[in-house]
Amino acid sequence: MRSGVRLGVDVGRARIGVARCDPHAMLATPLETVPRDARGRADVDRILRLADEAQAMELVVGLPIGLSGHRTPSTDDAEAFAGRLARAGGPPVRLVDERLSTTQAQGQLRAAGKKTKETRGVIDQAAAVVILQHALDSERSRGEAPGTLVERPPAGERPAEGGGGEA
Repeated sequence: MRSGVRLGVDVGRARIGVARCDPHAMLATPLETVPRDARGRADVDRILRLADEAQAMELVVGLPIGLSGHRTPSTDDAEAFAGRLARAGGPPVRLVDERLSTTQAQGQLRAAGKKTKETRGVIDQAAAVVILQHALDSERSRGEAPGTLVERPPAGERPAEGGGGEA
């Protein structure tokens, strides 16, 4: 098991949930909900600042795959966002399967006695916790980094960041 802080990222259309783990990679905890920035890169910049503050070694982005294994528009959106994070030059980015992470997070919040209206501000963070904890547990049991590493273009070939159709 690799040691080091990681950030978990749950990409949504309006908000992005962020979680972090401890330096021993044992336990994921909620960190922040970042507003999605469809026209610029304030969301990417904020996540990179959080990664820098936490001295994160890696970003783990949830990849929403349909229950039957098929791709969805959310799959494409999460992949595009992970690509933006990777090109922005922060820590390495991994995509991990996140089937049912939001459903699981909602169930945990309901079990804790929280009503749906009360959880809107934290459901994205809770889903990021589920994604990151699953990745940590998977790495611990399999002995290898989870998911798929998002490749960065070679230095000098990075496309300009900003608005556009990626987000």
